[in-house]
Amino acid sequence: MKRLAHYSQYFLRNPSLIKELVGHTSINSKDIVYDIGAGSGTISSVLAMRCKKVIAIEFEPRTAEKLRQNMQRYPNVDVQEGDFLAMPLPKTPYKIFANIPFHLSSPILHKIAEAENPPVATYLIVQKQFANKLLPNSDRFTGQLGMAIGPEFAVRIRRPLQRTDFWPHPNVDTVLIEIIHRDEPLIPRSQMPAYRKFIVGCFSDPKIFAKTAKNSIGLPADIRPSQMKLAQWVNLFNATNLMKKHKK
Repeated sequence: MKRLAHYSQYFLRNPSLIKELVGHTSINSKDIVYDIGAGSGTISSVLAMRCKKVIAIEFEPRTAEKLRQNMQRYPNVDVQEGDFLAMPLPKTPYKIFANIPFHLSSPILHKIAEAENPPVATYLIVQKQFANKLLPNSDRFTGQLGMAIGPEFAVRIRRPLQRTDFWPHPNVDTVLIEIIHRDEPLIPRSQMPAYRKFIVGCFSDPKIFAKTAKNSIGLPADIRPSQMKLAQWVNLFNATNLMKKHKK
């Protein structure tokens, strides 16, 4: 229990539910799949029956040892003890399916999105509130991280989960999200670092946002960053770059 409290991780114990969740994905017998925060291996064991190879990553030494023991009968599961955030990602195609510690959702997604070779598809169990901020066209509000990765990744919620699906029970709502690496990004990949910097600046500094080319694409003068949809951000980035070129 100490581990759960310290790492804010809540575990799925029902293999039937995990099979159903994996059934909502594109994972198949040719895939290499990473399970981040694998715990005792409940998810890894389900993945092992569906994909070519599972990389089961566990940070805590005691749990990693238990994971190794539990995975002995699955020859296609490779247990790696360590911090996913410090690990190099592969240069060949791979996917991710994981029930991650909630407090690490943002840094894990940053690592995935900014990787030189990001996963073809990522499936994460996260807080519903966090997931909503990643959606490109939320009716309520959009988030900085979601808009920063949106041109390169398509994000959607695949399935809600119940609090009773976990042990211990979390005090927040959770969902399974799907993050697909776009074959054709909405912005050239060479421009993505500049685009991400643009998004961070606009969300964090009203002065930077005020100097963008909002008027030229018909945005209201008083619109807030959290009210903008992904397509508007892409248009604003391109229009602002064009405006800067004309001023030179």
